[in-house]
Amino acid sequence: QVQLVESGGALVQAGGSLRLSCVASGISFSDNAFAWYRQAPGQYREFVGVIISNGATKYGNALEGRASISRDNTKNTVYLQMNSLKPEDSARYYCNVVPTIDDIWGQGTQVTVSL
Repeated sequence: QVQLVESGGALVQAGGSLRLSCVASGISFSDNAFAWYRQAPGQYREFVGVIISNGATKYGNALEGRASISRDNTKNTVYLQMNSLKPEDSARYYCNVVPTIDDIWGQGTQVTVSL
C-alpha cells in the first residue's frame, strides 16, 4: 500500500524559507516521478512542480521561480525548498506520485506565511 507523509510546514515570516519533505513507502521510489501541490482554503489544488526519476524537474507558476524540488532515493524522500515566501503562499502542501493516484493523498503539511 502506497503511503505519502508530508512534513516540514510551519509558520514563517514573509521573506523566509522552508523545506518540505515527502516520504513515500510501499512504492518503488526511484522508478517514480513525484509532484508537489498546494491548496489554500476555498481554492483548487494547485500544481507546484514535479521531479522525475532521473532528477529532472519542471515547475508550475505557483511559486514563480522560488521553488526547488529535489529527491533522495536512499531515503525515499522528495523535498520542496521554498524561498522568499509570501503570504499568498500560505496553503496546505501535498505530494503525490505521477500520474496522480487519488487514493493516496496524505494529510499534507501546513505552510503559513505572516507579514
